[in-house]
Amino acid sequence: MNYDTLLLALKDSPLAAWAEKLPEQITAGLCEKRYGDLADWKASLAKLPSIVASQIELSQRVQIGSSNDCDEATRNDIRTALQELIPWRKGPYFIHDIHIDTEWRSDWKWDRVLPHLAPLKDRLILDVGCGNGYHCWRMLGEGAKRVIGIDPSPRFIVQFHMVKHFAGANYPVDVLPLGIEDLPEKLQAFDTVFSMGVFYHRRSPMDHLLELKNTLRPGGQLVLETLVIEGELGDVLVPEGRYGMMNNVWFLPSCATMLSWLRKMGFNNPRVVDVCPTTTEEQRSTEWMRFHSLPEFLHPDNPALTAEGHPAPIRAVFVAEA
Repeated sequence: MNYDTLLLALKDSPLAAWAEKLPEQITAGLCEKRYGDLADWKASLAKLPSIVASQIELSQRVQIGSSNDCDEATRNDIRTALQELIPWRKGPYFIHDIHIDTEWRSDWKWDRVLPHLAPLKDRLILDVGCGNGYHCWRMLGEGAKRVIGIDPSPRFIVQFHMVKHFAGANYPVDVLPLGIEDLPEKLQAFDTVFSMGVFYHRRSPMDHLLELKNTLRPGGQLVLETLVIEGELGDVLVPEGRYGMMNNVWFLPSCATMLSWLRKMGFNNPRVVDVCPTTTEEQRSTEWMRFHSLPEFLHPDNPALTAEGHPAPIRAVFVAEA
């Protein structure tokens, strides 16, 4: 997992000061003593064969190569190595005709978000909590100049590098083993910043909004997607226990409340551009994610509720400028 190209590219950019700290941060984020399974995951990455992809599609889907690029035995070896990183949560990916059918149909979310974005062409983009980087590839497919994703989970980092192994090292997209708290304060460098599926996991919502704002250049665009509840200005659900079987859910505001919070933190022209219930077609168990998923997280007698009796998941997309 080599980041030399990224570090070189950032030397003469608005991120130059951060680039000096990145090697140490990356080493800490990929410490095998801290993450006991990391050595095995890296070994799976090392097993992947080198194959020249006859085609790469990032605009309509993430498809790398075709069935004609390698024989069936090689494809079986690739599938085995990729499955050693199960669970795969964000996708789908198509790697030399291997369909990585992930837990989330992240392409559906992208289709909902994309029409409401400022054009991504030639923009420097940050994707906070990006998982294995699925949306990073789609951002690149829209012509982004460079995409940097951050996620503290080393499993997701290795999954990203598995995909990049087949796409090629020259693509200007990277996923770093960091959280947003690891970025320098008041960076003010990115043209577009995404925070999708992160907000409700943060204990301090205002601090997270301020962290996001500080990463954006003046006039840059925030794209925030999060769980919400139906309600009026001031309405917020703070689950005392779990929400949808998750124990790290803190704040689920109404759309009006979230817009108010965005204004409070100094964002300009915040607006809600999409509201969509999460369905069991969009989030479910698959061959590539074999554990419980949304069908098990909902109330067995009433799918309009979570297992705990809270309103079932509704996700909203908010857009604002710094």
